[in-house]
Amino acid sequence: MTLRDNPRIDSPSSLDHPVLREPISPSDTAIANYAGRDLQPNRGIPLNLDWVNAVRVNTSAVERRSQTISTRRTVKKEWQAAWLLRAITCMDLTTLSGDDTSERVRRLCAKARQPLQQELVQKLGIESLDIKVAAVCVYHAFVETARRAIEGSGIHVAAVSTGFPAGLSPFEERVAEIRRSVEAGADEIDVVITRAHVFGAKWQALYDEIAAFKNACGPAHLKVILGTGDLMTLRNVARASFVAMMAGADFIKTSTGKEAVNATLPVSLVMTRAIREYAQETGMAVGFKPAGGIRTAKQSLEWLALMKEELGDSWLKAELFRFGASGMLADIERQLEHHATGRYSADYRHPVA
Repeated sequence: MTLRDNPRIDSPSSLDHPVLREPISPSDTAIANYAGRDLQPNRGIPLNLDWVNAVRVNTSAVERRSQTISTRRTVKKEWQAAWLLRAITCMDLTTLSGDDTSERVRRLCAKARQPLQQELVQKLGIESLDIKVAAVCVYHAFVETARRAIEGSGIHVAAVSTGFPAGLSPFEERVAEIRRSVEAGADEIDVVITRAHVFGAKWQALYDEIAAFKNACGPAHLKVILGTGDLMTLRNVARASFVAMMAGADFIKTSTGKEAVNATLPVSLVMTRAIREYAQETGMAVGFKPAGGIRTAKQSLEWLALMKEELGDSWLKAELFRFGASGMLADIERQLEHHATGRYSADYRHPVA
């Protein structure tokens, strides 16, 4: 993958390597469309080391392209309000603190069911939209609590797993943790990779690890956290993204939110370009989740613009895009209240949990 200035959204893949995969069954259900082509859910492919080793990233071009997202792309008035509502529906409302309690998780789930105050919903005239977040994300210990609190809402339960956030517990324990969370009712599992595999270019080991996590997930969706702030180079980010997708990831995710550097636009651009190239080569769609450091409504608009321009409208829905950014919800509420009333409300009026 070579990232250039001002790429066309329909530019062909830079790779000529054939993808080793079985043909997609006509009975599969498309979950996305890119450049007029229906895309199927990701089932993974055999590890293609030629593809991984051919990856190149032009860092200066990535940085220039990323700057255009925040400086040239903007939406105003009712269009901005609509985009902010879309951001809420793509949010994984999260609590991952050492002092989490069952009561805090239940309050979080109540907020997930009704992320906007009813008075504001009425002022905006959006009662029929039934706005709610995509998922609540908790530690394994609170999966059952969350599942009961959101039952019947259509909101998913996501559990962080595999020795989150470091991912350094024994392999058997990490796999067993996934299985326990799925048995407890988790719909999605956010796993952490072994970063050392990336540093040592041990792509087969990374592929096997993620494939084992995918197998342990069973019916649950697998979101693979790369820990991009720890990976040192954009090339490492791109290569790890491709290996994760080849191994069957349903989503690739930037960060745990615990690293010194979390989601950034340059890293996100590299990952979305990898998703695009994978889709072009395989006919399969993989979701994207930026997490950590996204705290304002303005930032949510930047990431939504990135998804629309790089991947298209199919990636503007919760099935293929998530924010790991609970702190952002309060600012979105404040912006929506300003749109409805012309006044900003105080932060304390919009607690998350």
